[in-house]
Amino acid sequence: MPLLSYDRQGSGPTLVWLHGFTQTRSSAHQFRSILAGTNELLTPDLPGHGSAAQMSATLDETADLLARALPDEPVALGGYSFGARVALHLALRHGQRFSRLVLLGASRGIRDSAERAARRQRDEALASRIEAIGTEAFLDEWLAQPLFASLAPDVIERASRSADPRGLANSLRFSGTGTQEWLGPKLHLISVPTLALAGSNDAKFSREAEAIASGVENGALHLVEGAGHAAHLERPEPTARAIASFLLNE
Repeated sequence: MPLLSYDRQGSGPTLVWLHGFTQTRSSAHQFRSILAGTNELLTPDLPGHGSAAQMSATLDETADLLARALPDEPVALGGYSFGARVALHLALRHGQRFSRLVLLGASRGIRDSAERAARRQRDEALASRIEAIGTEAFLDEWLAQPLFASLAPDVIERASRSADPRGLANSLRFSGTGTQEWLGPKLHLISVPTLALAGSNDAKFSREAEAIASGVENGALHLVEGAGHAAHLERPEPTARAIASFLLNE
């Protein structure tokens, strides 16, 4: 597979930030701009998205692709939702490459194997629907979910979303939550300082963040007040401020 490409912006200690499902390295423009004030921000396109839309990869394969593409010296690693699940796999497979870990809206996966299989079936059905109706119609449906009910429309953010329906469909097929191994028993293997974040209004992922913070060796929990699942889009300044403070070890 070819190397994943990424953008650079800002200056300071390096932070690799991994976008969520349907997003690209150009997404979260306000959030990235704030973080770039204190950090050199590296933002790659993940398989199935943006410039990597033609690539299909599992979570483990994506982790290995990123390990090949990123700088050799230890850097901080962070991600949102799908990107946070990739970051977890990176930390478990290539932990020595990273100095700190930031997980926003992360999931450890699905513990029950039957529920995991059912999720794979739902993801396959969703993948087929993306291919059938196209990206724009799918994004309308995707962003209408209760998960994003508190997310205000943003023309710039919408334009940054990935446009390739086949890429998004294959992202679900190869690295959707249903494909993910249950990572709960492995969290203790992550020894780098880890910040688990979620929006305070996102009950499910707030519980996940609490479990991750308590499961890793050196974890901290932060809930972004008044935000839902996409806390970095809904409240970019307090989310970025919490991350910047953590990266500065404050």
